[in-house]
Amino acid sequence: MGLNMSMMADSTSCWAEALREISGRLAEMPADSGYPAYFYERAGRVKCLGNPGREGSISIVGAVSPPGGDFSDPVTTATLNIVQVFWGLDIFSCKYFPLVNWLISYSKYERALDEFYERSYPEFVPLRNKDPYADGEAKIKQTYEELLEEMQQAFMNLEL
Repeated sequence: MGLNMSMMADSTSCWAEALREISGRLAEMPADSGYPAYFYERAGRVKCLGNPGREGSISIVGAVSPPGGDFSDPVTTATLNIVQVFWGLDIFSCKYFPLVNWLISYSKYERALDEFYERSYPEFVPLRNKDPYADGEAKIKQTYEELLEEMQQAFMNLEL
């Protein structure tokens, strides 16, 4: 029996900067923008000790703070290429709920949530799959914003 682990990386940008400094002092060959080539290659490497039949999981939650909010930064780009879910929190300081920018956020687990949305917001799944050219982009945005408003109200009324 293995363990289910969670790792929180506070700022992959700071981590990459530290690796770049160490790599430079060790005279290692730099890759993109001077960062070491192994930055993400080593992130998921695990050696199982003891019983090799054990199974477990590792969930990594990382916070990326691109310098000046520049998403073309090499560390940010590398991070966005491997993550399965990205939440844009640039509206965090607004009094807007939920505090996730839905225009830039995404999930590669969208099908995993279909059952939840079918139960809670049945009109959301078909809306997500609409074609902006055939269905009219303005109408889709209007319908989506109405649904977002409804979801925000539901979140605010939740009893914790």
